Amino acid sequence: MTYQYQEETEVLLEEVVDLDSSDLIVYNDDVNTFDHVANILVKVCKHSTEQAEQCTLIIHFKGKCAVKKGSIEELKPMCEAILDAGIQAAIV
Repeated sequence: MTYQYQEETEVLLEEVVDLDSSDLIVYNDDVNTFDHVANILVKVCKHSTEQAEQCTLIIHFKGKCAVKKGSIEELKPMCEAILDAGIQAAIV
């Protein structure tokens, strides 16, 4: 009779966390139109038209979308501009 043994090995996974990277989240509401949100994303976040349209669809169907990633210092004026346009947004 032959026996086979399995050796258990613990593997440590290193998670890289970028403390200087945050997300600018835009939330869905029942007030703003797709066109308004898309236009603001093009203007404020410098999205292409296609990218802005895709984000608006995600916002509509999922309730929110991370529209930009960057440092808090970079995202703060963008968030304020989106909020000033009447769209719900936050940095997380």
